[in-house]
Amino acid sequence: MQITKCLHTAILVSNLEKAEHFYGKVLGLSKVDRTLKYPGAWYQIGDYQIHLIVHSNFSTTLSNTEKWGRNPHFAVAVDNLGEAIALLQSQGYPVQMSASGRSACFTKDPDGNIIEIGQA
Repeated sequence: MQITKCLHTAILVSNLEKAEHFYGKVLGLSKVDRTLKYPGAWYQIGDYQIHLIVHSNFSTTLSNTEKWGRNPHFAVAVDNLGEAIALLQSQGYPVQMSASGRSACFTKDPDGNIIEIGQA
């Protein structure tokens, strides 16, 4: 087997409206059409997608509450990390800098899912 590229990451969310605000408005991802009948939303990043899937009783449990990057997460790159951090904090989202010293931070979506944001 030879894997040629990543297609998408599926993320469970409990409240689609709050999740759509975070992924669409705060992170600025472009929403794309989906034909599936169960509740959710899809977002495009280049040729990669984020699939939000609604699970009304979903709750995130972090195995490492002190270092968010040591939990399941996906990572994206931005041109200006400082601007991204300022935007997240101004919207009330938590930010934790990478413990490795890299130019990256971690944040949580409304359900506590971890997203890494690194300097491109």
